[in-house]
Amino acid sequence: MLKAVIYYITLPFLYLLSVLPFPLLYALSDFFCFVLYRLIGYRKGLVLQNLRNSFPEKSEAEIHRIAGKFYKHLCDLFLETFKTLTISKTSMLKHCYFHPDAKALFNKFAAEGKSVILVMGHQGNWEWAGNTFSAEINSQLYVIYHPLANKYLNGLMYRMRTRFKTKLIAMRDTFKEMVELRKEITTTAFIADQTPSNVSNAHWMTFLNQDTPVFLGTERIARKMDFPVIYAFVKKVKRGVYEINAELLVEHPATTADGEITELHTRRLEQDIIAQPETWLWSHRRWKRKRTDA
Repeated sequence: MLKAVIYYITLPFLYLLSVLPFPLLYALSDFFCFVLYRLIGYRKGLVLQNLRNSFPEKSEAEIHRIAGKFYKHLCDLFLETFKTLTISKTSMLKHCYFHPDAKALFNKFAAEGKSVILVMGHQGNWEWAGNTFSAEINSQLYVIYHPLANKYLNGLMYRMRTRFKTKLIAMRDTFKEMVELRKEITTTAFIADQTPSNVSNAHWMTFLNQDTPVFLGTERIARKMDFPVIYAFVKKVKRGVYEINAELLVEHPATTADGEITELHTRRLEQDIIAQPETWLWSHRRWKRKRTDA
């Protein structure tokens, strides 16, 4: 009951946020960033430690500079997500757009009647990227997600994520749903940089200079379905503007060796994090599990 009361009290303010002009939205984001980073220090120790471990060659001044940029991006990302409640398609495509080659790649497979698997990380604005994909590409986008425990917040996120006709699949139902959808031309998106819940079944590798378990579900499903695997990267061009880039990793996954696809998409993500570190989700406890846990 309390969750419902809090939700319905908060909802009008979220809609108010969503209709703010972008200059006001980012002014508010700057204020939130000051509070979150300078005053509260939200997960600051974790963020700094993750950065130090990932970039041992960087000075402490460089680490703090990246951390400051990350918190600014994190606050932008939080408020940009709620923009989805009311943003128009025209405005969405102005703020998040495809690189022409990436758009051509997805539409090529769609024109051939082929479904694909899209793999990416928590970088840039992945929420906006889903909206733009559904507005621009001739393939039905399905995003694999973890339903939230709070049913009210989960319902809100579901409405935002499906507003541009994206569809969602709960992670536990992924393979079953994909088999049922085989006759449809689909793009199924996996965000593959989360910590696996069961590290004994993970693929272990060195990622950003650290021993890291990587979720194998993307690879296993790709090999079973034999859908081409495309890696996508959401590059932050400037504040409030993102470009979606993509490249074909594997056209016939069924022919690959164990771990090959996982290594490929994780290495590509690593390259993009190194190129634009402030836009990755450093506040996530990515390295809480050790190889000995397996």
